Amino acid sequence: MTILKRRLKEIKTIRDEDIDYSEVPELGDDFFRHAEAWIPPEQPKEQLTVRFDADIVDWFKKQGRGYQTRMNAVLRAFMEARRGHEHEPRKTVGPGS
Repeated sequence: MTILKRRLKEIKTIRDEDIDYSEVPELGDDFFRHAEAWIPPEQPKEQLTVRFDADIVDWFKKQGRGYQTRMNAVLRAFMEARRGHEHEPRKTVGPGS
């Protein structure tokens, strides 16, 4: 099924708070326990040095081989969710916020 460009444009203008989720069932803990990240097709990577909290790195490493790919997938999902909102004020998280 394809969505007409015009309809896709209309859908993108709907505010999140105006979406009716009443018929969408809640996803319980069991769903998330068994969910797997979708890994997008390979793209060029850039090597850099990054600092993450130790508990975050430990958690991803405990998931097994491919933990860096999964970390990348989580960052990609966040980026995709925020795409188009770059000009909104950022909410600061952490000390002093």
